[in-house]
Amino acid sequence: MSHTTPDGITEYDPEEVQALLEQGRVLLVDVREPMEYAAERIAGALLYPLSTFDAAHLPPEGERAVVFQCAAGGRSLTAARLRKAAGQPAAHLAGGISEWKAQGLPTVRGGSRPA
Repeated sequence: MSHTTPDGITEYDPEEVQALLEQGRVLLVDVREPMEYAAERIAGALLYPLSTFDAAHLPPEGERAVVFQCAAGGRSLTAARLRKAAGQPAAHLAGGISEWKAQGLPTVRGGSRPA
């Protein structure tokens, strides 16, 4: 169940993000590094590493919410805070891809097959 942190960041759990992805209601942005993304990722996530991140280069929130994701939730929370500081709604996947996998949700490894 999603909740809002004291600094105004929405935290989604993996099941919520999966449902939003299936409904086309979220733009999932993976802020890990390219090697991490290439090794394993959530299907449909777009890569935008935190090391090169600029909130101004993301589209404004429209019909799809922008949700950040990383390995365990730290980098995605940082990206969400940067987006919030830029005046946009901010959200992230609590626990990152680690929690996603712990919940038994599928990932894509290397090539393009769900794991």
